[in-house]
Amino acid sequence: MGQHFTNEDGEQTEIDVAELQEWYKKFVVECPSGTLFMHEFKRFFGVQNDQEAEKYVENMFRAFDKNGDNTIDFLEYVAALNLVLRGKLEHKLKWTFKVYDKDGNGCIDKPELLEIVEAIYKLKKICRREEETGNPGLTPDEVVERIFQLVDENGDGQLSLDEFIDGARRDKWVMKMLHMDMNPGGWIVAQRRSSV
Repeated sequence: MGQHFTNEDGEQTEIDVAELQEWYKKFVVECPSGTLFMHEFKRFFGVQNDQEAEKYVENMFRAFDKNGDNTIDFLEYVAALNLVLRGKLEHKLKWTFKVYDKDGNGCIDKPELLEIVEAIYKLKKICRREEETGNPGLTPDEVVERIFQLVDENGDGQLSLDEFIDGARRDKWVMKMLHMDMNPGGWIVAQRRSSV
């Protein structure tokens, strides 16, 4: 029998008790105070002294900090891990949209998207040319322009949540570009391995 927890869409999710206990042990090791602060979150992702990457990680932190108290407590941690590890595509896309929508106005404009794409390029080092496939890599500006061409259905220069989700579902390339930060689970695993 597992513990029930409500995700951000109000749906009940069951988490196995043993899994929950394992997550708690890891949380206590990482956050002995019982809360994760922004500076610890940045250190966890290794983004000190990189302003663009720091901005991206700050947006991620804010998206996980559901109650807005500038900390991530255990329940928020569980919700984040559940989303990252087992969340449905639509939930991940909604979370990604929230990270991209820096000013919280419900739309993503080109400067917001460019800032995030640049930070992702730095964090994940994907800007290098894709020599093994023979395809030239795109610059962050080119990625943003292409995403807007493919996704901005009404041409208003802003992406709504619906356009964002529909565009990602409709176009494999857009999904790939958005998937690079929909999956911080890989980063979490890599950071845990390097800290052990």
